Parts: sequence; structure tokens; C-alpha cells
Amino acid sequence: MSIVETEKSGVQIDTRGILVAHDVRKVYRTGAETVDALKDISISIDRGEFVAVMGPSGSGKTTFLNCLSGLDEIDSGDVLVEGQDVHKMSDAKRSRYRAEKMGFIFQSFNLIPVFTAAENVELPLLLAGATPGLARKRAEETLDRVGLGKRKNFRPNELSGGEQQRVTIARALAGQPAIVWADEPTGNLDTETAWSIMGLLEELNTEGLTIVLVTHDPAIGEIAGTLIRMRDGEIESTTDA
Repeated sequence: MSIVETEKSGVQIDTRGILVAHDVRKVYRTGAETVDALKDISISIDRGEFVAVMGPSGSGKTTFLNCLSGLDEIDSGDVLVEGQDVHKMSDAKRSRYRAEKMGFIFQSFNLIPVFTAAENVELPLLLAGATPGLARKRAEETLDRVGLGKRKNFRPNELSGGEQQRVTIARALAGQPAIVWADEPTGNLDTETAWSIMGLLEELNTEGLTIVLVTHDPAIGEIAGTLIRMRDGEIESTTDA
């Protein structure tokens, strides 16, 4: 990862990264009050990096993830994923681009209760235009990869918390994304299960997957190859492993 100088923020960035952000600003407005959630963030993330984002509550780390992934709008700046500026796309094109190029892992799992594990993994593939046969094949292969091949026909309430999070990881991976975003993926898990999930993410990263992970846990942050520390909407420091 590199952070170098742009005209606006004083940071120049390497434009060869899989993700490149230029002077990204995000403002939240509530009545007459405005809060600068991101202040001219500029950063480049290389393909295959494992980046952890940490900081105190309100530092902007989840906003960082949401804005750089295109889940939230930005007030100014540019965000390029594999050379495509996600914030210059229409809503429909951006949604499709996220489905094709990105995977998401959330703390709350966000699984559909009436669907089996396989059906939960299949759904985003079907929405992205995959045929039912291909969607099922990829779902089963990916569930096997995360150790849930024998649990593919179980519904979320029949799975443990760790198993449910593995389903969300499978769902994130099934579309063969360029980059995976994870927001506190171990936040709802006990310590042993959390380390099991982090071991899986670390293994996937060694196979070439690019991961950007938000966490409050310093021990988990130390697993990543690069640690970004945020404070008051700005990048305070970056540390390479």
C-alpha cells in the first residue's frame, strides 16, 4: 500500500493499485450541523494486500469502508477499483459492479432465514446474472472451500455463529471478487470462533485475495500485512507488517 502527495491533500498516490482513492471527502449533515466524516483521504491498495483499519469510535473507519466500496455516496474525490471510478457510475451500474468485483462480510451476517446456506450464497450470483446451474455449482464449491460443504442444506438457525459467518464469507467469495470488504467480521463471535474465522481470511489472503477489514481488536489488526489507524476522519498512520 502506498500513501504519497496529491495537490489537495499533500498525498501522492500510486495509481497502479487495485483500489485507488483520491481526496475522498464525506460530510454528514444533521440540520444545521455538519460533520466531516472523511477529510480528503488518499490511498492506494495493491492487489493481494490484507489491510486492517482501526481507530476509536467515530474515527471514520466504517465510513472509510462504505465510501471506498461505493456503498455510500461521497461529497468529493474519486475512488477507482481496477481502474473504474465507482462514484461516477449510475446507481444501477455501481450495484452491478459491486456484485461483480467486490465481496462483503458484515458483523451481523445478513443471511436470509428461510434460505439454506447454499441458497444464501447463490442469491447474489443469480442477481448478478449467473444461470441457476452455475450459481449452484459456485455456491457448493465455495461452501466446501470454507469448510461447510456438509452443511449446505442447513438454514441459518441450524448453524452456529461461526458457521453463519463462514456462509457470509462463502457468499462474499462466490462471485470471485477482486476485493473483499469486512466490517467487524468477528464482532459477534466468541474468541475461539473469531480466531478460526481470521485464520480462514488469512489463508484466503495468502492465496491472493485482497482484503480490507475494519476491526476494533488490536490482535486481529496485527494479522493484516498493513495497519491503517484513523482518527477524526483522517489517516493518522500506516504500518506494514
